[in-house]
Amino acid sequence: MPDARFQSADANASTDAADEAAFIADALAAEAEAVRRIADGVRAGFAENWRKAVDLLDACKGHIIVSGMGKSGLVGAKISATFSSLGQPSSVLHPSEAVHGDLGRVRRGDIVMLLSYSGTTEEVTSLAAILQADGVPRLGISSDDRSDLARLCDVHISLGGITEACPLNLAPTASTTAMLAIGDALALALARRRNFTENDFHRAHPGGMLGVGLRKITEALRFRVGHNLPVVSESLPVREALIEARNVVEGKRRAGAILLIDDDGRLSGIFTDGDLRRLVLDDPSAMLRPIAEVMTPRPKHLTVDDLVRDAERVMREHRVDEIPVLDHEGKPVGLVDVQDLIALKVVRE
Repeated sequence: MPDARFQSADANASTDAADEAAFIADALAAEAEAVRRIADGVRAGFAENWRKAVDLLDACKGHIIVSGMGKSGLVGAKISATFSSLGQPSSVLHPSEAVHGDLGRVRRGDIVMLLSYSGTTEEVTSLAAILQADGVPRLGISSDDRSDLARLCDVHISLGGITEACPLNLAPTASTTAMLAIGDALALALARRRNFTENDFHRAHPGGMLGVGLRKITEALRFRVGHNLPVVSESLPVREALIEARNVVEGKRRAGAILLIDDDGRLSGIFTDGDLRRLVLDDPSAMLRPIAEVMTPRPKHLTVDDLVRDAERVMREHRVDEIPVLDHEGKPVGLVDVQDLIALKVVRE
């Protein structure tokens, strides 16, 4: 008889929104519990096979090939994508197709990761036996270190017994979540061992928001000192500073601010179009005062080493529209305008 919790609202009129919310929360908790138990086991000292697994993966000179049937195969595709994302070439091999010609995809230097929760899936264990005979290194993931798959692999990671989030304990849910988490953890541990950096990640993700966010901010600058960004002395009166700034940008696209520097050429402040409007409205006579008295001193800034994502963070946290970019001596090299980030689709209007 089906578990009563699995009946729909139509089948059980007493089911209400609170019951459904509780059901969803229980399902999420069951999946989280499966991952937590594995993590607790690793922390408790059962990490030897994990170390061996990372050793095996680190020795890979070719591709890490991931194979599994059904839901495990779908999880394997994500695990493979994670390895590739973190700099380790990886591909997916369907265990049934493997014995019909696709074994040619496995080359010298490759390692094959085999996934089966039961550890007895015929297609997967048959593939493991063939790879064993061919001397191909094998990493298995299943529920038990005594499974058929475990015996056919060089290294094996056990998920342990898992109760599925499915009330019938049939649909692969918590077990596939745990399997995915194991794959991600191994990929991350491998990347850590190999000192995988943000620059490495950028090379693997040149497109999309990830790639844009990891670009150096200097690559995104429209306003640059010496071209179309005025930099004037903080000692000048406001009027003279504005005239000097106009001469710099005349006939060019202009920024919504000018940068002020001290006698050593280091950034001392910023004066925006908004500052000018407020000044004219509140105190027109202030146009003759030194701009240092009305500028925003020590503004939030970036350096030439910062990334586009750092600019987005500063704009979001401090609600500013213009951010100076400085060299290692504190001297201005450019200005990031919020419109630059909108054009890059990093922020929205």
